Amino acid sequence: MTQHTPGAGFGRGAIDLGRLSGPTNPAASAPAPGAGGPAGGPAAGAATSPVAGVPAGLVIEATDATFNEVVSGTVRVPAVVVIWSASAPESEQLRQDVRTIAASLEGRLQVVEINADTNPGILQALQAQQLPIALGLVQGQPVPLFAGAIPADQLRGVLDQLLALAVQHGVTGRVELGSATQVDEMPPLPPLHAEAYDAIDRGDLDAAVAAYTQALKQNPKDHDAEIGLAQVGLLRRTSDVDPQAIRSAAAEAPDDVDAQLAVADLDVLGGHIGDAFTRLIDLVVRTADEDRERVRAHLLELFAVVGNHDERVRKARTALMSALF
Repeated sequence: MTQHTPGAGFGRGAIDLGRLSGPTNPAASAPAPGAGGPAGGPAAGAATSPVAGVPAGLVIEATDATFNEVVSGTVRVPAVVVIWSASAPESEQLRQDVRTIAASLEGRLQVVEINADTNPGILQALQAQQLPIALGLVQGQPVPLFAGAIPADQLRGVLDQLLALAVQHGVTGRVELGSATQVDEMPPLPPLHAEAYDAIDRGDLDAAVAAYTQALKQNPKDHDAEIGLAQVGLLRRTSDVDPQAIRSAAAEAPDDVDAQLAVADLDVLGGHIGDAFTRLIDLVVRTADEDRERVRAHLLELFAVVGNHDERVRKARTALMSALF
């Protein structure tokens, strides 16, 4: 199996997204015969044609001319960009796999697709040497991922790591699914949510917790505030830790609840979701009374961080119920 590492297939040097302030090739921005928008697709931010099993609004198409609009939207919602070509046979499978995985993430990740055949500017900016290419965007900053197609399970791990990076930077918004609402035209954040985002940006996690807590007091059904509070709690618990020391302590003391909870936090933050869940479910089996309740409560909080409709959360909930009863 070919190994893919983040950044593989990208040229040397920084990724200059500033090049994409306008179309590199005038022909690239002109509608193709019979096309509904620039470069044969809708404008950036518009939903693509409906795809079976993929919620409307999850996938958008972008062009060289409109890519900066997509970049600006990632201040609130992280994105994975797939740059594809009809001449690269791996492209279609990668697009399908990205869409399928993103559809399971409850809008936590926007999918952006760019046809390299009609939009050469993005390839020049990336200095890409191979197609298809996958690129992450978090707070407007590019995150090189990989070139070529990779197995779906490996792709899932890469996207989990991208989401973990987004959480670290306080980018926890969601795409509004079920409609063609675009990420850069989403309504303004509620005041307390905006206050939490600002607090995260300046590194004041306690203030972010206070803002989300107040939002939940005002509306106990504020699902986004609940998720935000769980994610900030994870950031706060892992902000000043020594990962190597924590993992060593957990390895030496398998029944040390504090050490095992700390490693589970690190695993979720690093995108190793299954490892974190398995660790804590096994710990539930080995503990009792107050310790078991602590582990159970911590696991539920990590479920909220990942997303309660994520398939791994669903499986872990079933395993947790078996462990408890």
